[in-house]
Amino acid sequence: MDYVPFDDAETYEPDEGWMRASLAGSDAFTFEWFEKPPGHSSPMHDHENEQVCLCLEGELTLYTEDGESVTLRKHDSVHLDAWEPHRVENTGDERAVGLDVFAPGRGFDFWTDREDEGEE
Repeated sequence: MDYVPFDDAETYEPDEGWMRASLAGSDAFTFEWFEKPPGHSSPMHDHENEQVCLCLEGELTLYTEDGESVTLRKHDSVHLDAWEPHRVENTGDERAVGLDVFAPGRGFDFWTDREDEGEE
């Protein structure tokens, strides 16, 4: 058993106000809690991991590179295929909170390595 109390979870802030916390997981899958301030968007990106994004509070809009979009509200979710370019934006007026599930699992180095390489 791998117990991770939320207050002890490893955290990371890729941008000001965009908080992420690594919850219990494995090499097969990881869970990341996150919050975004109003108007914040991740950059368009892709990754080897399949992803499920679940909205816990507020409003999150996911945009794909091919022009699709979907707005998630409390308890809505969306699945993204591996290598599917996307970005996630808080399009609401309040803080948005979500949960990402990645398979296979990944760490925060996805964002820190991108920054180290000067990518956006």
